[in-house]
Amino acid sequence: MTTQSITSVTDGQKKQYLRFVEDAADKALVEAVLDKDGLQRVIENGDDLQAAIVAKLKELSVTNEYADEEVGSNYGYLSGYKPKGIAEQIKTLRKLFPSIGTADEQIASKPLPASAEGWFAIPRYELVAASYNDAVLAVLELTKKDRNGKFYNWCEGHLGPQYLHQTERAVRSLKKIGEEQKGHDILVVAAQFGLRHRGRSVRRARSTMNSSEFGLGAFAVGVILLTHPERLKHYDDLWIDCAGDEYSPDADGRFDEAPLFDFDDGEVEFFTHWVGNAREFYGSASGFLPQ
Repeated sequence: MTTQSITSVTDGQKKQYLRFVEDAADKALVEAVLDKDGLQRVIENGDDLQAAIVAKLKELSVTNEYADEEVGSNYGYLSGYKPKGIAEQIKTLRKLFPSIGTADEQIASKPLPASAEGWFAIPRYELVAASYNDAVLAVLELTKKDRNGKFYNWCEGHLGPQYLHQTERAVRSLKKIGEEQKGHDILVVAAQFGLRHRGRSVRRARSTMNSSEFGLGAFAVGVILLTHPERLKHYDDLWIDCAGDEYSPDADGRFDEAPLFDFDDGEVEFFTHWVGNAREFYGSASGFLPQ
């Protein structure tokens, strides 16, 4: 286990895990009915026993849910995207949203959580529009303007609450971050822009996210694309699933799709697809709670 992954484990989890191992060792001694010589052979083969425990631990720690919805992928950030400094992002946001106020820029000086690519500035959607859905529409309109009209919204007229909403996990996570950054209009969020989950379906990506990770929705992804337009400028750039949102194509209560941004025919496109689709050219964007 790497040092990075250990840092995300709580003291309570460590104690509980060690108690399980100790109880298992005691139980094994009783059920194996080992004599003195048998136990000595186990001790002499301690390395094999440790290896078996480690292998089993790794097996149990990885979810197999939707495991068949994952394909190999070599797609990445072809157009040269790299996370920008938080001050530069905030400067861009204030031009796009003149009424937006402050951010706690000092957060970006802290160590990044494991698997995050950088710190990103994301306004509270409530300060952009009256509802999440209207905030998404506002970002899409800004995207069209930023791309000089080279943008197409395949969901035009179908982005009301009966079609689109945030996942409970995204709502809960962003609320926690918002409470920790109380008094600021712009949240500073650790995130990655799709590479971590490339080749996975949206629901496979969601199932493999660690306890501090959550999917980013269309609003957050759209905002980051506004501050990082170079992320999508080529057909072979990894396309971005918005795993923090759910979409119901028929507005019938079945939210079995998710939004995404891609680049095709010289323009950025916004549309949706089934959460079970696994394609090598897609990857879910995600954020991380502070550690």
